[in-house]
Amino acid sequence: MDVDLLLDPFGARWDDVRTTALVAEAHGYAGLWTWDHLAGQAHGADGVLECWTILSSLAAVTERVMLGPLVLNAANRRPGLLATMAATLQEVSAGRLLLGIGAGGGEGTPYPPEQIALGGDVASNPVRRRQLEETVGVVRQVWTGAVEPWEGDHFHLGRAHGFLRPDPSPPVIIGGFGPRTLELAGRIGDGLNTQARHPRLAELVDVARRAHADAGGEVDAFIVTVFANFDPRWATPGTEEHDRLEAVGVDRLILQLSPPYDHTAVTDLARHLRPADNR
Repeated sequence: MDVDLLLDPFGARWDDVRTTALVAEAHGYAGLWTWDHLAGQAHGADGVLECWTILSSLAAVTERVMLGPLVLNAANRRPGLLATMAATLQEVSAGRLLLGIGAGGGEGTPYPPEQIALGGDVASNPVRRRQLEETVGVVRQVWTGAVEPWEGDHFHLGRAHGFLRPDPSPPVIIGGFGPRTLELAGRIGDGLNTQARHPRLAELVDVARRAHADAGGEVDAFIVTVFANFDPRWATPGTEEHDRLEAVGVDRLILQLSPPYDHTAVTDLARHLRPADNR
């Protein structure tokens, strides 16, 4: 199980993000992620660093760690543009992108106000799942250079040639917390992301893997990622938390750090990572 860090962008400053990323890479962490949000008010911060700009900057200052958004809100960027952005970052990072995408927070979460403030709306769960599926379809279509028009409700692709094609295409990691979204992750994605503490973790992973197999995918290649607050027990073999993730077959554990980032905690935990992680 690889151990990654999620650098919380709410109230963060670039100098701290950059320094922490370099510390993490030097100490053997496998990847770096950040949230995709546009307004700090969702978590009581004065501001929030924009996800894709941070990832692009990290691609330029790191050499080994994987990079990913956890996860992109499909409503924040037009899918054709997103496809080209991802293809570009895949090239800039020399193939280190893990493309996390989700349906965005719905009613009852802290996130709708940032969508509404910027002229968007917050649709129902079924509509947002459909939009997520359409977005992934357009992204994959752009990546393959296909020219057939997309027949979804909102997207019409196929009137232009020469879209940048990533080689290899980055894995698409679908984020979600319920069986409908995780079934979608298995059916259209290359992996899933959910909470490490989710009480139905094993069930949701099984739902996604079965959907992936039914769609003709290779279950062994399906990437299971989970996130949790920074707690060494998740990454320490022999603890209840770690062994639960191992039993489910989690591939990547993503531990969240809030600013100002604790470099001592990062380096202390690195001592417990399996030797294969310290590459």
